[in-house]
Amino acid sequence: MMQQYLRIKAQHPDQLLFYRMGDFYELFYDDAKKAASLLDISLTARGKSAGEPIPMAGIPYHAAEGYIARIVKAGESVVICEQVGDPATSKGPVAREVVRIVTPGTLTDEALLDEHQDNLLMGVARQDDRYGLAMIDISSGRFSLFEVDGDEALLAELERLRPAELLYPDDVAVPEPLRKRPGAHARPPWDFEPDTAERLLCDQFNTRDLSGFGCDHLKLAICAAGCLLQYARDTQRSSLPHIRRLQVEQHDEAVVLDAATRRNLELDLNLSGGRNNTLASVLDKCRTPMGSRLLRRWLHRPLRDRAILEARQDAIRWLMNPDCCDNISEQLKPVGDMERILSRVALRSARPRDLERLRNALASLPALQQLLGRNDSPHIKTLASTISTFPEQAGLLSRAIIDAPPVVIRDGGVIASGYDAELDELRSLSENAGDFLLQLEARERARTDISTLKVGYNRVHGYFIEVSKAQAIDMPAEYVRRQTLKNAERFITPELKEFEDKALSAKSKALAREKQLYDELLELIAAQLAPLQECAAALSELDVLNTLAERALSLDYQRPQLVDEPCIKITQGRHPVVEAVLDAPFVANDLMLDTERHMLVITGPNMGGKSTYMRQAALITLLAHIGSYVPAEAATIGIVDRIFTRMGSSDDLAGGRSTFMVEMTETANILHNATARSLVLMDEVGRGTSTFDGLSLAWSCAEFLAREVKAFTLFATHYFELTSLPERESGVANVHLTAVEHNDHIVFMHEVQEGPASQSYGLQVAQLAGIPSGVIRSARDKLIVLEQDSRDQGEKVSRNPEPVSAKGKEEPMQTDLFVSYQPSAAERQLRDLDPDNLTPRQALDQLYALKALLS
Repeated sequence: MMQQYLRIKAQHPDQLLFYRMGDFYELFYDDAKKAASLLDISLTARGKSAGEPIPMAGIPYHAAEGYIARIVKAGESVVICEQVGDPATSKGPVAREVVRIVTPGTLTDEALLDEHQDNLLMGVARQDDRYGLAMIDISSGRFSLFEVDGDEALLAELERLRPAELLYPDDVAVPEPLRKRPGAHARPPWDFEPDTAERLLCDQFNTRDLSGFGCDHLKLAICAAGCLLQYARDTQRSSLPHIRRLQVEQHDEAVVLDAATRRNLELDLNLSGGRNNTLASVLDKCRTPMGSRLLRRWLHRPLRDRAILEARQDAIRWLMNPDCCDNISEQLKPVGDMERILSRVALRSARPRDLERLRNALASLPALQQLLGRNDSPHIKTLASTISTFPEQAGLLSRAIIDAPPVVIRDGGVIASGYDAELDELRSLSENAGDFLLQLEARERARTDISTLKVGYNRVHGYFIEVSKAQAIDMPAEYVRRQTLKNAERFITPELKEFEDKALSAKSKALAREKQLYDELLELIAAQLAPLQECAAALSELDVLNTLAERALSLDYQRPQLVDEPCIKITQGRHPVVEAVLDAPFVANDLMLDTERHMLVITGPNMGGKSTYMRQAALITLLAHIGSYVPAEAATIGIVDRIFTRMGSSDDLAGGRSTFMVEMTETANILHNATARSLVLMDEVGRGTSTFDGLSLAWSCAEFLAREVKAFTLFATHYFELTSLPERESGVANVHLTAVEHNDHIVFMHEVQEGPASQSYGLQVAQLAGIPSGVIRSARDKLIVLEQDSRDQGEKVSRNPEPVSAKGKEEPMQTDLFVSYQPSAAERQLRDLDPDNLTPRQALDQLYALKALLS
């Protein structure tokens, strides 16, 4: 047996081998030690190898799902090795083979999956600075590919997709964050071989080439897709019939969000890694798990196609009829996770309760079609046509599967009575055993005159007639002793033996027949897999649209107007998440950005609402780009190409980057990639370094965005010197968040007003945070001194730019940048001079005039 185990284990050296032995999955050697540690189970030993006990650990096969889930969650993969031979006829060890490999990215079992999260297997191929990406969700059948340029774009896609498992070739360099990502595995380079990849894909989709999918030019992505497909086939031991098409994601279809933006906007994960207080948590009232997953995909990939977005808006408008919205929601409730159920049907791993849920889903479709038939939205009509109804499959499942079936098929009791005559007959033989045994017991008691005689059954010895030892002396001749107990004897008679053969045979035959019927049922459903999958996809979209309609009604969202002209105009906009968690009313604010006013320099106190105001602008813009209504009285949104955010402070200790380095890296990404159609949020740029260094950087970045890029920019800062930027650059304006000070305390008004703020109220905010009063008093005294020194120094610099110490030596001095931004009268007059048009006399006069100005 150990030779057999080691042969199989040699093929899967890096995975935990669950080796079936009777009612247990056993693990040996290092696998046993690792499993015992991961699962907190006993580590034992069995037999010896090279004179040393063989470590062994095991789990009951009927409880394997929970254990496998824990192992996969820890990032390990599990190889399931089952007995495929017949123990009764096997010579030596029963034949075993690997039937499935469970890896983090190839899960299909309901118990192992998060119903609200896609479970993606991703492949990455690289050539120079270009990456080919492909992803498969085996649990739903989605398969897509695309290509990106540069490490930043790659990391942004990793943040969007968050694959459970990631494959890359071991002969190319990839960014450190990719290699260190949980579930990342290096694969041999021949897994990414182009010709093999194309052949595998053509074989999967039964096509001569890939031109029909529009991906001929994506050679790197095809390499990654081929690797994924082979890996998925190997782990599932299946041809993956539910993966029927390849989708190409076009880069210019979507609004680009980099990794930092996804984190800062907290789309479906908050900054702590949880799911509370995120945009998804506010919006997701979907009735189906597949709707929840689609909503998250929309949030992470907002679109730029006005036609698609306005079609969604029209659908939401029709669904916002309260009766319509509620009724559709009620009809969607029984649909469940049809998408993943169909994938398990295709892989022939669907369980009885999967088919029960599929039956309930199909049964709800006729009533849903009646509700959708009254619509005037072209998009809803298209969805209704795709959803269709499936009376044949619904009727088949209704006849075949009992209500509330058992979890698994192995013990029977799944197929309904009346579905198959042969099964009914076999069940009748088995189920009538009780009546026959009662009749036999009554007859034998009368015949032998033994009132304590009883007829029984156990799994080891079968059926028997039991009497006490004293009564066993005078039993009839046809009674054959079967078992002797301490105080009783058990016998078998020819009649009872004949019944036993029939009854036990009928039970095993009934189980075999039921398993055969169940497999046939899966084949019949799988024959309609393509239209059923399209139905599930349409139901998912209907669920999302209906949810967005309900949210618009419940939360007072309005339809934004989408336009081609570049602008973001929001009237009384609100932050959807902050509004949802506040007990007090949210203070709404306007935002006006267009080609004439494309940058706002935002000042105001800490905690005054600058970050909320900026984020709500980004979230409202993003919601408009998924086709949703938005939290505002009105909004006009021009299609944007990218949304950038540089907000908050964080370091990357593992990558060796300080907080300021992270800040500058994110800022550099924005300055290199933002365009005039981008929305840029910049919060406190330059705060991670010395005052004048930071001010210099903040000024230059703002000036570059305003002058060169002309992106729609919200630039929040505590450097009040930046409030003079509108005087130098067109398209820039000042706004500020208001606060009121009363008796050294501060009240935040959260209202955006035109013009710069008068102060930052830093000491008052520190007091609110609980800084000791003695520290606050000392800080206030120091602030007075520093402000006076700054004024004196500014005057000194204007008179003598090269400061001299009391000892007469020159001292370095970091001058106030604000002074340099206010040119002196002499500088202004000098700038206006035209030397080429001055006579010698005029030049001398001007020189005296300049001298006089300086003195």
